[in-house]
Amino acid sequence: MFFSDRATQVWHLLLDSFWPLLKAGIVFTIPLTLITFILGLILGFFTAIARLSKFKALAAIARFYVWIFRGTPLLVQLFILYYGLPSIGILLNPFLAAVIGFSLNVGAYASEIIRAAIQSIDRGQWEAAYAIGMTKRQAMWRIIMPQAVRVAIPPLGNSFIALVKDTSLAATITVGDLFRKAQEIAAERYEPFWLYIEAAFIYLIFCSVLNVMQAQMEKRVDRHVAK
Repeated sequence: MFFSDRATQVWHLLLDSFWPLLKAGIVFTIPLTLITFILGLILGFFTAIARLSKFKALAAIARFYVWIFRGTPLLVQLFILYYGLPSIGILLNPFLAAVIGFSLNVGAYASEIIRAAIQSIDRGQWEAAYAIGMTKRQAMWRIIMPQAVRVAIPPLGNSFIALVKDTSLAATITVGDLFRKAQEIAAERYEPFWLYIEAAFIYLIFCSVLNVMQAQMEKRVDRHVAK
């Protein structure tokens, strides 16, 4: 009887909390992921170009940025932005601090993926482009980048899926995302075990959908290249 009552109680808890958790994921987790990935991708592209530049100072700045953000924990970066900057008079709201932190972190990792993808293209492709009168910029956009994108999609897709899970760290700076909502409900209902499992399940749903989308995108790119 006790176990039956307990199971019913847990079931009702999970049903009651599912929509608040899912809503927090839709309202905060997904937008935070999309915004920071797009900004990080843009930053990563320009950083990769800077890394490949013949201008040593520009390349050095890009290397320094990548070194800092790949060499320090994301959680520490978020704490510096949200809890550290106010000590020197710079105040950021939680969501903005999360956007800046995640974007800078994503940009550092994405730049290495993009740089490696560009460098993976055979040097003969550049020479062929120059032979038909293309400038370096034209060769980059018309010949190199279309091939580099195909190489970069799988690792960038993996980075995007990892970012969905990493956004749970935003709860530590009070962003009301999915995991933060789970913490709040757990504090009210004293059921952290089941609520955290439910939060993990919702993250799993998000990531599973993204895995399917990534696979479809890779198929479309491969089909296009084959043609």
